[in-house]
Formats: sequence, C-alpha cells, structure tokens
Amino acid sequence: MTKAMGAAMRRIQAGSALSAFGLGFTVPYLYVYVAQVRDLGATTAGVVLAVFAMAALVVLPFSGRAIDRRGPLPVLLVAAVLASLGALGMGLSSSVPAAVASAALLGAGTAVMQPALATMIVWCSDPTTRTRSFAMQFFLQNLGLGVGGLIGGQLVDPSRPGSFLLLFSIEAAMFLVLGGIVMTVKMPGSPALQDTRPADARKGGIRALLGHKAMVQLCVLGFVLFFACYGQFESGLAAYGTEAAGIEPSTLGMALAANTAVIVIAQFVVLRFVERRRRSRVIAAVGLIWAVAWVIAGYAGLGNGSQAMATAAFISTYALFGLGEAMLSPTVAPLVADLAPESMVGQYNSAFALVKQLALAVGPAVGGPMGAALHGPYIVTFVLFSLGITYLALRLGRQLTPVQDQPSLATRTSRVVARHQPEKASVPA
Repeated sequence: MTKAMGAAMRRIQAGSALSAFGLGFTVPYLYVYVAQVRDLGATTAGVVLAVFAMAALVVLPFSGRAIDRRGPLPVLLVAAVLASLGALGMGLSSSVPAAVASAALLGAGTAVMQPALATMIVWCSDPTTRTRSFAMQFFLQNLGLGVGGLIGGQLVDPSRPGSFLLLFSIEAAMFLVLGGIVMTVKMPGSPALQDTRPADARKGGIRALLGHKAMVQLCVLGFVLFFACYGQFESGLAAYGTEAAGIEPSTLGMALAANTAVIVIAQFVVLRFVERRRRSRVIAAVGLIWAVAWVIAGYAGLGNGSQAMATAAFISTYALFGLGEAMLSPTVAPLVADLAPESMVGQYNSAFALVKQLALAVGPAVGGPMGAALHGPYIVTFVLFSLGITYLALRLGRQLTPVQDQPSLATRTSRVVARHQPEKASVPA
C-alpha cells in the first residue's frame, strides 16, 4: 500500500466510523420513537421498519452499476445526503406519511453506503492489505455503534419528543460529516473507468455475476450467515430469551453489550489467526462456533438451572456470536472483492449487500414467531443452519484458487521468488 493509499484509507475509515456513530444514536430507539413518542401505534412502527428494509432492497440492484460507471465517491455523496435528509425528516415526523417517507430515504441512503464504502476500500488496498482494512472497518463501525448507542441512551427521554429530534439531528450531521470527509479523499484511478477494451468485451451485469459459480456459492453462504445470526438478534433470539429462558428484558441490552465487547476486544487477536489460514476453513469454523452458541441458548431455555445460570448462558450465546463475527469481518468482505473482476467491484459488493439485506428481512419474519412459540424446533433449526454454514464454506473452498482462499500465499510466493532471484551485477560508471 502506497503512502497516498494509506492516507486515503484512514479518511475512509474515519468517515465510516462516524456514520456508524450517528446510526448508533437512533437505531435502538426507532420503534419506540414511532410507536410511543409520536403516538403513531405499533402497526405504523412495524410499517416504518419494513419500509426502511424494503428501500434497501429497491436501490441496491441499481447501485452497483452506478458505482462501477461513476465511481464510488459520487454515489456515496448522494447516499449520504439522502440518509441525512431521511434522518432529519424522521426527527420532525409527526404523521404516518412523513415517517414512512423519511424511513425510505434513510433506508435507501444507508444501504447504498455499504457497497460504496466497500468499493473505496478495495480501490485503496491490495490483496495483501485488504483483509486488515476490512477488519479495521468492522471494528470501528461496531465501536461507533456502541458508543453512539451508549450516549444516545443518556440523552433520550420518551416524555420529550425534542430529545429524539436531537438524536436524529446528530445522526443527520454525521452522514454529512462522512460526505465531507470522503470529498477530501484522493482516490486512485478506477479500473472500471480506465478500461479501454471494446464495449462488447466489458459487458458484465447480473448475467456475468450469476455465471460466476464461486460468487453464487458465496452469496448463498452469505444469506445463511446473516439469516442465522444477525437476522435473529432483535427478533427470534430475543423472543426466545424472554419467553423460553425467562430472562429480564434488560438482559438483552447486556447480551448485546457482551457481543460488541467481544468484537472490539477480539478483533485484532483473531485477525492474526485468520490471516494465516484459508478463508473457507475460517468460515467453516464460525459455523461450528455458532452451533455451540445455539446449543447454549437451548440450555438457557430448558429451565433446569437457576435464573442466574440462564442469564449467563444467554449472554454467552451473544458473546460467541461476537467471536464468529470477528472472524468473518476480515474474511467474507475481502473475498467478495477478490472474486470480482476489476470492472465489476461495485456490482459484486452491491449484490452481496442485497443478499445480506434479504437475510435481515427474512430472518426476523421466520425467527420471531418460532422463537416466541416453538422453542425446541427453533433451537434445532438454527443449530442445523449453523452446521450448514460449515458445509457450505468447505464446499465454497473447492471453487476458490489457492490465493483467493489464502491471500498470504501470494506474499510468501513473492518473497521466495525474490530470495532466489540473482542480484544484478553493478555496472561501473
């Protein structure tokens, strides 16, 4: 990585962290704000959350091609402005149409930010530094979300709508700060924009992506990953914990805090482990870790121990999920980038973001009712899904080249070649 690329990467990471900090102010309180503070009802709150998710599904199929054609910077600036308007509009919303429209802007803007930022990271890194760059982004985003949520919790007051306007205003400002920071980034030349081959040779799009067997398998694996973990945090697993395990609602906050703490503490320790191993096997290990996490959650719901034991088991489940997340962050996103042709990095990142969003939409819809009522089948189902992650990861490994599966091999090979190359004899003046 050159000095210029390193400077650009630091600014991208700072902007990404600050936008996550802004999101942390409002995400935990969106349902309460719409349903109770604005007194629009639980049904409206559900519609607002659904629109927030659906907006992402609508814009992501188009964002990838825009990133590849125009570059990630202008796309990110548009997304930041849309998200800022959505956040500010949400803080001012006192009617159903205003809340729904604001949710659509906020959901669309924040969704497009993901592949745009990922593409900027790809452009400012190389295969040997990409793993660490994505790990740093994940670390800073979680730290930003956690700190934002902590500060927001101290400022919010359900009896004062003005306190929520303050939170949404801070969120809107952070999106604009992100836009301001990335405007100062000097991006290296885009492989897509510099491609001088004939147009027929540069045709890509969804057909090319669907014809890429390894990428299709990675998308299937990604759906299962996000469905079996992130899609359950605030729906099925929370319902299971309160209904089957009988834990206090406040314990959910403690469990999420444990999840974030493990990610923050373990990220760079785990990174050293991940960098020396095959990506497919790291993902396979995550499936096994999450299977254990679901078994521990099942133990919490048996009711054979004390309440303290059930609480400890439930918090341990979230902590193990955090360990798996720390292992995935330097693995999956860089793999998407390494699989993508140079002229389709934005489309590959957008496609994977779309898969993630679909899993986050389907996960609560399936897991919520099961976690609340079908306790035993719920645990068994997600133990099997976790084991499915292991199977799919090992299967994906057979489609990857040795360097795609373990980028450190490229560094080792270059060192060996350099070591065995004869030194050039100096030419006398």
